[in-house]
Amino acid sequence: GNHTLLTEFVLSGLSSRPELQHLLFFTICFIYSMTLIGNLLICMVTVHPALHMPMYFFLRVLSLLDISTASVVVPKMLVSLLSEDRSISYLGCVTQLYCVVFFAATEWYLLAAMAYDRYVAVCSPLRYSAIMNGRACLSLVLLSCCSGKVVSVVQTAWVFTLSLCGPRRINYFFCDIPPLVMLSCTDTSRYERQLISATVLVIFTPFCLILLSYTCIVSSILKISSAESRHKTFSTCSSHLTVVTLYCASGTLIYLQPKSSNSQDAKKILALIYTTVIPTLNPLIYSLRNKEVKEVLIRVM
Repeated sequence: GNHTLLTEFVLSGLSSRPELQHLLFFTICFIYSMTLIGNLLICMVTVHPALHMPMYFFLRVLSLLDISTASVVVPKMLVSLLSEDRSISYLGCVTQLYCVVFFAATEWYLLAAMAYDRYVAVCSPLRYSAIMNGRACLSLVLLSCCSGKVVSVVQTAWVFTLSLCGPRRINYFFCDIPPLVMLSCTDTSRYERQLISATVLVIFTPFCLILLSYTCIVSSILKISSAESRHKTFSTCSSHLTVVTLYCASGTLIYLQPKSSNSQDAKKILALIYTTVIPTLNPLIYSLRNKEVKEVLIRVM
């Protein structure tokens, strides 16, 4: 009965050392600029008639999700680095958490859809156009968005039904599940078990589908007699595998131990990688390892 309900929060940011604030600001501002430029270029390139294929349609959607994820987190973080006022309203915190979870979960389901696309392209090339038609691709994207929305609504509602009674300072640079759970003044063991289950559902279920797809893909590749053809076929999948590995490693380490205060600084670094660095790397991974994208990019430039 003595607890005061929180109406706003204070974000501690990446570092409390004043001498690092300007360095962090310019570094993150540069990374964010590269995220916007790289992903917008991917969006521009993939609408080219030479790249009217399902793989590039999914890649365009992935780039839009990367821009959205970074834009939900980075602008507020940049303002906080230059301002003494690091507060965020209760509603602002709810909105930020909802958007971060929505975009992250949607990306995971989209990566599973992209793996299925590669599976059909390699294992059923003659039926590829019939199976992965425009309607099927749009349906997979909408299904990914709907799944992400369900996850974000449930997780956001569960977090903010906890009794968040203080302190109002969040040891993080944006509103995320692990730091908010640490503000609860009630027993959160039940919620933590639920979060682990949700993490398994959101990360490992798509990951298992991706793994199954690539098991079939590798099996088909090994049956190809030409070494050059095997290399060319696998190169179309390697970029996707690299992105999946980055997302899986960072997401799993962040959310499997939601209330571990000892690893909070490590989680900050992982969250920074997840929300800022990976969206910058995705355009590089897909463009540098894809001959068709590079050729069209050179033409566009």
